Amino acid sequence: MTRFIHDKFAKDYLEQILQPYGKVTPSAKVAGEIQEVDILFNPSVSQNLSLDTLGLLGKFTEFPALIEPFRNPVSEDEICDCLEKLLRVRGVLRREAKRNNASLQDSEIPKLWILTPTISESKLSKLNVSAKEDWLTGIYFIGDILRTAIVRIHQLPRTSETLWLRLLGRGTVQQQAIEEISLLSPDHPFQKATLELIYNLRENLKINQNLEEDDRELIMRLEPLYQQDREQAKQEGRQEGRQEGRQEGERLVVENLLKVRFGSLDEELQTIIEPILALTPEEFTPLLIQLSREELIQRFSIENI
Repeated sequence: MTRFIHDKFAKDYLEQILQPYGKVTPSAKVAGEIQEVDILFNPSVSQNLSLDTLGLLGKFTEFPALIEPFRNPVSEDEICDCLEKLLRVRGVLRREAKRNNASLQDSEIPKLWILTPTISESKLSKLNVSAKEDWLTGIYFIGDILRTAIVRIHQLPRTSETLWLRLLGRGTVQQQAIEEISLLSPDHPFQKATLELIYNLRENLKINQNLEEDDRELIMRLEPLYQQDREQAKQEGRQEGRQEGRQEGERLVVENLLKVRFGSLDEELQTIIEPILALTPEEFTPLLIQLSREELIQRFSIENI
């Protein structure tokens, strides 16, 4: 049961952070037998954010990609299933190109990225994988023709470049990534949305009775972070409410002073209210009492500011 909870989290998370960069199709169906690709990604020509924001994950998605994340160490059968999906997708693209009298370019063929927390050396040996000098440790390629790589998440270096992949690890690796994400600037484009997904994962795990040890530990680690985040949100809400209330109160003071002095708020007086409110009450109160209507309009009219 918990595996499906984590699978949903992985799909939701990858969909969330990849959306700014192209078309994301979670649970994409492939031809032939009933099969689904966890994430099918096609980059867009124009992107609102730099792929560098995603670090290593951004490098994976420079070109079309199939992304298959696994909560548990990937098995040999699961690797073969992923390769089968890739070949089926490739076959669909080849037939579509043939119908259009076009040739299928290498850049149009998706690359398969199999994300697994760990994988044994014996499995890697059977797959005859190779590492590449210009790639980080923990990434193993299965022949150029197959356009496939296995990412051993727990072997990735602990750097900002690998952060968005380490979140899909287990145990300490995932918990460290969550802590790093919580320390990012609130202005980071993915921090808030990612934390919300993590908190949803926490809630979904809490209702399950048969939790694995690392899931129980994850819930415990998330509790203080969750409470701190919610308390901060409350404080910000109260502060925002107080700010809005203070601004509304100052507006009423300005409007009432203008009404008392000049009888009503005509259109000309209404246009100077906002510029007046740019001052503090200590600054605008004596001006509203001492200056004439003409002097106020001349001083605070938009043309003269």
